[in-house]
Amino acid sequence: MRRYPRKALRGTLGLAIGAMTAVAEFFYVLFGGIALAIPALRPSVFAGARALSELERRRLEKYLGAENATDYTGRRAMAYLAPRCVLGLLSAGIFVLILFGAGSGVIIGYQLLSGRAPGGEAPADWYDPVTTTLFGALLIFLSIQGLLGVTTLERELARRFFGPSKKEQLRRRVSELSTSRAEVVEAVNGERRRIERDLHDGVQQRLVALGMLLGRARRTGDPDNASELLRQAHEESQRALKDLREVSWRVYPIALDSDGLHPALEALAERSGVPVHLRVDLPERPPAAIETVVYFVASEAVTNTIKHAAATLIDIEAERNGDSVRVRITDDGTGGARESGGGLSGLARRVAAADGEFTVHSPLGGPTVVTAVLPCE
Repeated sequence: MRRYPRKALRGTLGLAIGAMTAVAEFFYVLFGGIALAIPALRPSVFAGARALSELERRRLEKYLGAENATDYTGRRAMAYLAPRCVLGLLSAGIFVLILFGAGSGVIIGYQLLSGRAPGGEAPADWYDPVTTTLFGALLIFLSIQGLLGVTTLERELARRFFGPSKKEQLRRRVSELSTSRAEVVEAVNGERRRIERDLHDGVQQRLVALGMLLGRARRTGDPDNASELLRQAHEESQRALKDLREVSWRVYPIALDSDGLHPALEALAERSGVPVHLRVDLPERPPAAIETVVYFVASEAVTNTIKHAAATLIDIEAERNGDSVRVRITDDGTGGARESGGGLSGLARRVAAADGEFTVHSPLGGPTVVTAVLPCE
């Protein structure tokens, strides 16, 4: 929760800086527009416009979190400064009104505490504090809305003029595809290592124990002892089959292909050692690749919860949200999970390989919320 006040203060500071630079930009646009009539001065005017626009771009990136491309021309920078200075002057007007309102609020508050009516020497009526409080709350609300509106317009204006060119878009897409390919390879290698570990530590050990029991049953000369050993061998074979089914289910559940995501998640909930509340709202089946990612996000999150969170309840929600599918897993455990952890980092790579978004919110003491949003056009 602490990051939200810091973010709001940083954004307000960014708007205040933009309000001050808008004055210089206004005069630059005014006199620069006149200088553009002289062809010899145009390169210098465009260069200055680009320098001012670059300051604004960096301000938006640092204080408002708006990242934009740098491959824009001086002519485009000049076109950006014209509406930008008007928007900056608008934010300056909002700050002036806020300061004026704050000063007026201090004066009115002092008058009310002194027993006088606001703005006069007459005694205060009973409704004066109530009216003043409601009116002040309304002005505060309008001021905040004004700042939020200017912030949105600042971002949209910068995106309109500083948006990446086709060359920049292609470069970013190639970078994203290269990263996704590396993440797919890493995710596949991680799955192979996990399967090998499960087979080695689980099924293989069961089969070794089964072979030893059968060998002892063959060598014993006591029929009663042989019968007991065969009984133990039979039980060990059942455990080996159970472990093998668990491994095969974690590799890829057959129900996902035959019945879809909902039955597969139901089976996951039934197999969980912690009570699971499941809610699936998918009017139609997503593509098979998306179903697979959603299932494994839920499966790995449930497994991590059972192993590390000491939770008593798990909620799984899978729903269609426009052109995307969102799955969210919430538990009431101890919290402290990190996206960089072994299991969750593998899920993050798997989701990123599908061009999705993966987030983990897990404060100490819980709850832990794992969310994946996958495109599903």
